[in-house]
Amino acid sequence: MYRLVVILFAIIALQVAPANAQQSQMFGTYELHYSVVNTTFIEPDVAATYGITRGKDRAILNLSVREHLPGGGDVGRSMQLKGTTRDLLQKQEVLEFQEVKEGPAIYYIAEISFLDEEHRFFEVHFRPEGATQTYTFKLQHKMYED
Repeated sequence: MYRLVVILFAIIALQVAPANAQQSQMFGTYELHYSVVNTTFIEPDVAATYGITRGKDRAILNLSVREHLPGGGDVGRSMQLKGTTRDLLQKQEVLEFQEVKEGPAIYYIAEISFLDEEHRFFEVHFRPEGATQTYTFKLQHKMYED
């Protein structure tokens, strides 16, 4: 059941925000995948399973990291995360990440509330399992109410 929920969640993220769904950034051998998805696009039962509050002014930041292996291929890694988000007025909030793990798939989601057409700035410090350093990921994203 959980595998189905995770797969549905990933499909929703890919269908809802195609411009954002395939975004990633390399940090050494680690590829961080990220998306920002309005919670209204998440089915109510999926949102309830993960304790996500749905609303036109709510979204999730979804992160996952994969390590590219020397012999080819890649593998999902768990990671330690600390992050914040702020608006243009510098109102800052600490991001509270929830780990979603099913088989080889590992996702981290954090809920945020926002104003329509608001610019949000995200800064996340993450250390993948097995990494010797902490990386910093920054993202600016314009939010829209659904």
